[in-house]
Amino acid sequence: MTVNKKRMTQPEFQNIAQTIPNDPGIYKYLDNKKELLYVGKAKNLRKRVSSYFNKGFTNYKTHELVQRIYSIEFTIVNSEQDAFLLENNLIKQFQPRFNINLKDDKSYPYIIIKNEPFPRVFLTRKKINDGSEYLGPFTSVAKVRELLDFVRANIQLRTCKLNLTENNIRKKKFKVCLEYHLGNCKGPCEGLQTEDDYREGLASLKNILKGNLGPVILDFKKEMKTAAEKMDFEKAEMIRKKIEHLENYQSKSVIVNKHISHADIFSLLRDNDRAFVNYLMVQNGTIVQTHNTEVETHMEETDEEIFVFSIAQLRDTFNSQAPEIIVPISIQYPQLGIVITVPKAGDKKKLLELSEKNVRYFREDLRKKKALHLKDKTGDTIKEVLEQVMMDLQLAELPVHIECFDNSNLHGSYPVSAMVCFKNGVESKKDYRHFNVKTVHGIDDFATMQEVVYRRYKRLLKEEQSLPQLVIIDGGKGQLNAALKSITELNLTGMVTLIGLAKNEEEIFFAGDKESLKLPYQSESLKLIRKIRDEVHRFGIQFHRKKRSAGTFQNQLENIQGIGKQTADLLLKTFHSLNKIQQLSEKDLASVIGHAKAKLILKYFEKAGEEKQAG
Repeated sequence: MTVNKKRMTQPEFQNIAQTIPNDPGIYKYLDNKKELLYVGKAKNLRKRVSSYFNKGFTNYKTHELVQRIYSIEFTIVNSEQDAFLLENNLIKQFQPRFNINLKDDKSYPYIIIKNEPFPRVFLTRKKINDGSEYLGPFTSVAKVRELLDFVRANIQLRTCKLNLTENNIRKKKFKVCLEYHLGNCKGPCEGLQTEDDYREGLASLKNILKGNLGPVILDFKKEMKTAAEKMDFEKAEMIRKKIEHLENYQSKSVIVNKHISHADIFSLLRDNDRAFVNYLMVQNGTIVQTHNTEVETHMEETDEEIFVFSIAQLRDTFNSQAPEIIVPISIQYPQLGIVITVPKAGDKKKLLELSEKNVRYFREDLRKKKALHLKDKTGDTIKEVLEQVMMDLQLAELPVHIECFDNSNLHGSYPVSAMVCFKNGVESKKDYRHFNVKTVHGIDDFATMQEVVYRRYKRLLKEEQSLPQLVIIDGGKGQLNAALKSITELNLTGMVTLIGLAKNEEEIFFAGDKESLKLPYQSESLKLIRKIRDEVHRFGIQFHRKKRSAGTFQNQLENIQGIGKQTADLLLKTFHSLNKIQQLSEKDLASVIGHAKAKLILKYFEKAGEEKQAG
């Protein structure tokens, strides 16, 4: 059923809400061009769809979705499981822009057993409905080639393209080739091998691909015994070498546990609007496939929702029939006959830890590959990125000159500040500046930011240098407002645009605005802003370490006889400030550094207090 309107507002939705059934099913939101925006599943269609029009939005993307809905379609199904399967199929087919999406756009290789007499076995990327059997898909072409080389070294299968029909073989149209004389083929072209014997070789191939080498080795041992009984010792020795080859291959495989027969293992790592998933496929106690993928989220999806979606898509892609799914959190997976395991210890827990190790490496590798390197881009590309920043932040000018400030301190002590400068989208390191804080006593991020921003732009004005079009303050509203005070005091209001970048949520704040701006995580604008923010972090920390190692910062605790640098740093790391340490009891101090050193510190502060009172 389709409901056509102009834009679907809450009052208009109420007019048609009663026409939506209370049954399980899937719903589709379409825009004014009838393009699919979003597909969802529901136990109760009316209740689920109504929730979009009856609640306040905590996510601007949900708000954006509802603003674009012009019509709603729904399909009733018999069960929640049917809704789950239909939803996943539609997402995979249409990839609606507001749905969660696996960023897997490549085709995977298969091993094909060709539909023909004495079937050939080879690699292919095209899966067509020709009656052939396709094994896989596999995550790596190199892995498939390695497997095929291993199979051909142990299983005698033909590699020629001859049309080995029964009639052609009977008429003796073909002669055995070099592969036969090398022992790699049994010569079906001359009728020297039966189709039944050839099928046994194909069965062994399937077992090898599934990691099930036991039956293959057992068959070879029987064949070796028969050859020895017939005094064919040359053949027996050849088979013995194949058995040794198979056993060596098995020992090198990632053996998990023979008791973990067939299972799928999944781990997840979140990173704002992106998520990363690792998948390990275990068959016959061996890891036979491993795959990493990136997931693009859109609608505040929970970890469970991402897991359920990714598991369904990946199991479908890799044709997994494993009855057990191993994950780090409890999930409701609506497919019958599937056991969900959240291991606490043992081999399954080790498998999960291996998956988590893989997904962490994958995330870091992607970060490196996707880092924005504008130096390697063309002038037109750089200009496009800066134009995108100008549009997203509604700037009056192209931000060819951007500066960013950050405060840094060590365990709540010794504040310094740093500023980096980007011109035409790349670092202008000659314009980088470090600031030793002069007017602020103690740790006060706001006052520190106000001081360094004032000093920077007072200097530029005095030297009649050009001002940046965009100034980024690494911090939230407090730091932004502190920086704004200096901009106002210098009469620069309206001459530069000032924004704050929250440290955790990648939110952008403008002075005076109540709501923050959240740019798409993968947008070129936010990539550049993040790159600048990361650079000021690096530059500030580098300065801090340099000052610390040069002895510019002297930890007062190190003045106490019997207290070394390591103990002093441990105390600051644990209690964050000298002032807090002075207020601690001997018991609190002793819990970290022991009673002897605790007494030394208390005695020192007691003496310092007496001297202060006497003065």
